[in-house]
Amino acid sequence: MTAEYTAERTISAVFKQEEQINDVVRRLLDRGVSRDHISVMGKNFKSTTRIAGFISKKDVILGGLRTGGIFGSLFGSVLALLTGIGALWIPFVGWVVAAGPLGAVLLGAAGGAIAGASGAGLVSALVALGMPEDKATVYQTRLEAGEFLVMAEVPANKSGEIQLLMQSAGGEEVHTNEAPLPRPCAGRCNSPNDLSPEVRSHLSQDAQTTFIDRYNTVLDETNDPLKAEHAAWETIHQQYEEDENGVWSKQKVAV
Repeated sequence: MTAEYTAERTISAVFKQEEQINDVVRRLLDRGVSRDHISVMGKNFKSTTRIAGFISKKDVILGGLRTGGIFGSLFGSVLALLTGIGALWIPFVGWVVAAGPLGAVLLGAAGGAIAGASGAGLVSALVALGMPEDKATVYQTRLEAGEFLVMAEVPANKSGEIQLLMQSAGGEEVHTNEAPLPRPCAGRCNSPNDLSPEVRSHLSQDAQTTFIDRYNTVLDETNDPLKAEHAAWETIHQQYEEDENGVWSKQKVAV
């Protein structure tokens, strides 16, 4: 029986070239890092395969993209090995392709920080996840310049090994956060009390119920927590609007 993977720390680094991403992700997988705990983000992927997820085609069209789709690297890429691939709009960075749990976190719990009144974009979101502001600023600047961000959530006893792996694969600005990325629930969500504080604080009571219902439905169908999280946040975005405090509380009126 395979031992359960326990993520306790998050190792982050930026990479200059897409080829380096392919290499480091494969090396992480070879070292036993769970594919459900690897995140990749960037905006200058070379291939032109259309991907969908995180946001609806209507959202993309309203955002000014005539095709209704985001172009990114999927087919034939190492990103196809990861989970939850989709597209996000980040102020100061633009449209990015994201794979792994970071995308779901930015879509949901940290979304208010990205779009908040501070206007700090990704910096605010990463700081909310426990990253020092100076490091978060470097990451945003380098993503804006076309470089790539990789995060690996690992057991505490493997953090040193994974730091060295990132560096040897060409990673720069390596950082270790003493916690994994937040998840909405540990297993099924039976009540709002099961929701993590990071998620619950961004949802009204009605939105919490909507989130839980959709999360559990998809989890039961797929047994994939990350897919369930993406689906739940997508439903929230479809049915609610954020208020001035970054809480999804205003139910949209059906047209």
